[in-house]
Amino acid sequence: MVIIANVAYPSEHSPEVGKRLLKLPPLPSYMTIKGPFVIGDVGVGIKVTTIFEFDQTKTAEAMEFVGNRYAQYIGVPGFTYNVAIWFEIKEALKMVGIG
Repeated sequence: MVIIANVAYPSEHSPEVGKRLLKLPPLPSYMTIKGPFVIGDVGVGIKVTTIFEFDQTKTAEAMEFVGNRYAQYIGVPGFTYNVAIWFEIKEALKMVGIG
């Protein structure tokens, strides 16, 4: 199972975002990370996508950890983010009674 986090912020606030990134706690042992993947977007600034992978049995803990991780950026002007659990297709099919 994965949590995908998308972030956007004005490029002029990159130094502050970078400082906060370096202070984040390490990932818990049940989680791995892909990214962050970064791109500049005209009219938006910086966009970042990060994928957090974890076992389904740790869903509540994973959401709490990721939510707390992005709360560390509150106060950076223009910083926005969204965090969502994404299911593998086989998991989604089970939810609708297929498979």
